[in-house]
Amino acid sequence: MAMFRRPSPLHLLFLISTLLLLAHHLPSATSIGVNYGTIANDLPPPAQVAQFLKDRTTIDRVKIFDANPDIIRAFANTGISISITIPNSEIPALANPRAACRWVAANVKPFHPQTKFNYVLLGNEILHWGDAAMVSNLVPAMRSLHNALSRAGLSDIKVTTPHSLAILDSSNPPSTARFRPGWDQKVLAPMLRFHRRTKSPFMVNPYPYFSWNPQNNRFSLFHRNPGVHDWGTGKTYTNMYDLLLDAVFVSMRKLGFGDVEIAIGEVGWPAAGDAGMSHCTVENARWHNLNIVKKAGSGQGTPLMPGRKFETYLFGLFTENMKPGSAAERNFGLFRPDFSPVYDIGIMRGRQL
Repeated sequence: MAMFRRPSPLHLLFLISTLLLLAHHLPSATSIGVNYGTIANDLPPPAQVAQFLKDRTTIDRVKIFDANPDIIRAFANTGISISITIPNSEIPALANPRAACRWVAANVKPFHPQTKFNYVLLGNEILHWGDAAMVSNLVPAMRSLHNALSRAGLSDIKVTTPHSLAILDSSNPPSTARFRPGWDQKVLAPMLRFHRRTKSPFMVNPYPYFSWNPQNNRFSLFHRNPGVHDWGTGKTYTNMYDLLLDAVFVSMRKLGFGDVEIAIGEVGWPAAGDAGMSHCTVENARWHNLNIVKKAGSGQGTPLMPGRKFETYLFGLFTENMKPGSAAERNFGLFRPDFSPVYDIGIMRGRQL
């Protein structure tokens, strides 16, 4: 019978220390959300999409721009949560409590609990795109929907609405940031009060891409740079993403709502664009989104919000060949319609970076 020497305590300590060191440096899978847009004529069926995300990726939540029942049904029993969107045009009617109850009964109740809902999103970037009736009814409709969900026994589903950064009057440096006058007290303060009361996040779409210019290229794309110093707070920023998030935070804090959570509804970078859009490349998109994924999972936070994690939805899941506008609009996708990745940011199972 073979005899084995029992390892000494010193050897055991060395082994444990080595394993802990390796665990610290080895990459780990990071869960991330994604926007599942459908402005295309070549996308796979929703059931195939849901199965692909479940089996092949670390994506654990999706956000869609409507309440398509086929997509909602496809994510049943997958463990992937879904956030659904009410069209901007329906906002005024949903300020009526009865209309809100009917909407929940038709669009949420039939699929719950098989499909795991995360948020009901009331419109998209309303303050930027909506008319006066949509804007004035936005917060009342959010209240009505929250109450309708509670009455239906679905109080775990939160209500929010995504904002473009057009809600900011200024953002650079973050210490001077504030919400646009008029929207700040009439719309955003009541909305933030609603988010505090219902423990739902204030959702923003902070795209460094839309702040890009040749002079801030490295700053926008998470490359090494001298940084931007904010003399008002003493903080130095090394990337545009942190700067934009802190500008939102300062604006919220100036209204007295710095405690409300922030969620990232959309962020991304296109892998191709029109002639002359030299910043729209596969490598730029890969590096930008890789850094977004790392930040989402790190808990690093920002200079003014250290240690905070932000629920994050990348834009977007697929290249969408029928989106209007420049070629860049059709090339935000992480995947092509055949499920092949446009680039690798470590979200494929077994291929973490």
